[in-house]
Amino acid sequence: MGLSLEHTRVLVAGGRATGVAVVDLLLELGAKPEVMDQTFADPQAGADFVRRGVPVHTPEEFVADDGTAGLPEGIELIVVSPGFRPDTPLLVAAAAAGTPVWGDVELAWRADRAGLFGPARTWLVITGTNGKTTTTGMIESIVTAAGQSGLACGNIGLTVADALRAEPRADVLCVEISSFQLHWAPSVRPDAGVVLNVADDHLDWHGSREAYAEAKAGALTGRVAVVGEDDAGAAALPVGPDSRRVGFTLGAPRPGMLGIVDGTLVDCAFGDGTLAMIPAADVRPAGPSGLSDALAAAALARAVGIDPEAVARGLRAYRPAAHRGQVVARIDGVAFVDDSKATNPHAAHAAVVAHERVVLIAGGLLKGAPVDDLIAGTVSRLAGVVAIGRDRQIILDAIARHAPEVPAVTVFTGDDGSVMTQRTGERARAVSATGSSDAVMSQAVGAAWELAQADSPGVDAVLLAPAAASLDMFAGYPQRGDSFAAAATALADSRANR
Repeated sequence: MGLSLEHTRVLVAGGRATGVAVVDLLLELGAKPEVMDQTFADPQAGADFVRRGVPVHTPEEFVADDGTAGLPEGIELIVVSPGFRPDTPLLVAAAAAGTPVWGDVELAWRADRAGLFGPARTWLVITGTNGKTTTTGMIESIVTAAGQSGLACGNIGLTVADALRAEPRADVLCVEISSFQLHWAPSVRPDAGVVLNVADDHLDWHGSREAYAEAKAGALTGRVAVVGEDDAGAAALPVGPDSRRVGFTLGAPRPGMLGIVDGTLVDCAFGDGTLAMIPAADVRPAGPSGLSDALAAAALARAVGIDPEAVARGLRAYRPAAHRGQVVARIDGVAFVDDSKATNPHAAHAAVVAHERVVLIAGGLLKGAPVDDLIAGTVSRLAGVVAIGRDRQIILDAIARHAPEVPAVTVFTGDDGSVMTQRTGERARAVSATGSSDAVMSQAVGAAWELAQADSPGVDAVLLAPAAASLDMFAGYPQRGDSFAAAATALADSRANR
């Protein structure tokens, strides 16, 4: 695949972390990038680009008086950051004019395939509604354990563009890739790619579940296509016409799959017969979702010839990142578990079923995803629910429909700025003078602990698994998790000091 962008005028849509990485790559390739971002209405926001000789624009510069968007004259290519939807007027105009639109991953793929940064790398692509980051970390650990130079990148912090230019060189790119990035990366054909699961998420961006699933299926177009057979959404996806399909399951695998037999992760797809890899008890994080992610990572590794012993070493060495099922405090045998990364109902469901009985703290920005299946599917494990955030009423309505016997409390900021709590069937009451996000979380943790104490079967966890994005109250899911951890720790300390 050839690629020549020398002297090509390229409009980079988005001037933040991804846009910076794209500009760096384009400049190295001899292109002439220009950057568009809403923040450039403030001249200081684009000052770093201007100092490098890169022109900056605001979206308004490309909108005519009648409200339609037009392409900047002379632009031959647009490279978009993942957040730009296909119905963005500028991109609609580009499609009408036949101007190509690539994502940052598409640009990096083409540059790598063209050999512009040395021999083409091995690409292992990971996507799914949930578990992407854990699986990506696992496969990076396995690659390292196998003595190869691997690097986690993509939707995980380091962009793929930066990974191509990183020193020392990484020969294996472990690419976590979102549905947005897959939509804008139609040429990517990884050495092995996995779709872990598909559930309702980002429907506001894609427009429908079908479009979301179609984007996810882009990971299954390479040499080996790995799918989560236990997930109906993933199992139904088509693979590329020349792709070898490999499944994984938490049960006993059929030939051509990976699975679990007698408490051990096994490979029945690569090699002869059944190859044992690692006891399930050695995998972290524990529970069904952790084991599923480990099987997916093992399948990617085996697809590129990594031996079972290295798979086991890598999985044992892997340590989950924060905010993914992390126990942050304990009170009287009850764990306070931070799963703030559970930003959609599917992830929250997996977090709940990892416990016998929980009080769930949930809510935030649901992004159009329904929570009915979450509540109905976990009702036997719910000792109570504390709803927070902008879409808290949607959660309360689902409880009323599917689990009216489960006690529910909502914590919110009142019109006067005070923090309010309200139990189903009772009047709201003010509990704090401040309406800060931390104050809301503190009251939510306190309310959850009260529900836990009142439950007769016995609660094993107070669980923050919001099923929603965090930006209505926090700067991101890490800050939300930190707020939960601080509140849980403070509650534990106050009880210890009585």
